[in-house]
Amino acid sequence: MERVAERENMDAEFVREQVAEGQAVIPANHAHESLDPMIIGREFSTKVNANIGNSETTSDLQGELRKLHTAVHYGADTVMDLSTGSNLDEIRETNVDYSPVPVGTVPIYEAVKEAGGPAEMTHELLLDVIEKHAEQGVDYMTIHAGVLMEHLPLTDGRTTGIVSRGGSILAQWIEENQMQNPLYAKFEAICEIFAEHDVTFSLGDGLRPGSLADASDEAQFAELETLGELTRTAWDHGVQVMVEGPGHVPMNEIAENVEKQQEVCDGAPFYVLGPLVTDVAPGYDHITSAIGATEAGRAGAAMLCYVTPKEHLGLPDEEDVREGLAAYRIAAHAADVANGLPGARDWDDALSEARYEFDWRRQFDLALDPQRAQDSHDQTLPGDNYKEARFCSMCGVEFCSMRIDQDARDVADGEMDSIDNRTNLEASAAADVNLPPAGTHDTSSVPDLPEFVDSEGVHPEEPADD
Repeated sequence: MERVAERENMDAEFVREQVAEGQAVIPANHAHESLDPMIIGREFSTKVNANIGNSETTSDLQGELRKLHTAVHYGADTVMDLSTGSNLDEIRETNVDYSPVPVGTVPIYEAVKEAGGPAEMTHELLLDVIEKHAEQGVDYMTIHAGVLMEHLPLTDGRTTGIVSRGGSILAQWIEENQMQNPLYAKFEAICEIFAEHDVTFSLGDGLRPGSLADASDEAQFAELETLGELTRTAWDHGVQVMVEGPGHVPMNEIAENVEKQQEVCDGAPFYVLGPLVTDVAPGYDHITSAIGATEAGRAGAAMLCYVTPKEHLGLPDEEDVREGLAAYRIAAHAADVANGLPGARDWDDALSEARYEFDWRRQFDLALDPQRAQDSHDQTLPGDNYKEARFCSMCGVEFCSMRIDQDARDVADGEMDSIDNRTNLEASAAADVNLPPAGTHDTSSVPDLPEFVDSEGVHPEEPADD
């Protein structure tokens, strides 16, 4: 809690109160030794999660470790390992070993693989897999315990049915076994495992809408009511809880969704995927969702789950992780600025001052993605001499508005005063995530990275075959 308070630039007693009241969570498994603790709650800076993980057809341990490093490097506050392919234990344990940020998982994926299919899962197998993840050091788990047998008929008229992996798996299990959701039936046993290892619940939204046509429907809100019930049960067992939120929601319904979750779940932190505000842009869904994420953060969502350009199309690679995180760090920061978090806008002001002063190097240093900013500038004006120039290639020297403005202010006895501002970022009240650079985690407890991972960037050399 003291480390969290330091990173948030807040009082440690306030952190304690928020966690005690269930209004914030600190995902921190006792066994995650490389962790730099962080907090998720609407009274704190808006956080961003990055989903990584392999599939049966794509990525391996080396690729996943690179994606983890890329996510942390570009500012992910947590990562979720959604692997469904091979080497699940090795990938999960490696992610925990090398991650300074909390690691989340969805244990039902592994349970399905071990059982040979959704219908073959047993209550005992689910509990065994959940306990194994906890013992391996996972900090939070998505548990789709709110999908009930009586909710399934409510999805019949949907355009896109059940789009959550976990939700669809459980729906098939319920239909074929004609029994209640095993995660709901065994929820108190799961609470006992989580309490022992200090694992945080991320209560999954298995009936979330997968299209605008299905947003805010009866199925979604029926599950939400159950999630509110489960939140209180987990609190009774001394277990931390956050609640996952919808994926596709029209812009005008986002604030209503956030407010409803806060009411139903007694203020438990809300963790939203997007939401995507339109369905027409495959290949650009990091943008369609970042628009919704900004609005969700402004309305009180505590953590935003990033979406990459590959959403709906394929498994993200390193560059997709980078693009998704850039979009969502922008969304989270914009929400914090809009909500008036102390010092959040100082970063913006400092960069604006550097821009007006044509201090190109400081602009690059202050940029969310410094390398991308410099690469864009140097594509047309690559020489070092242009780092001192009072123009860029957009307008050139003759039509640069800020140069013209500066010259006008410099005229003797002119009408306009000169501008002389300086924002002191070192004295800013902002939380770490609202100050440059983006990926500020204490990595002193993280083991040395393997040679095939470049500690300075995201384009390492390929490892040897051996």
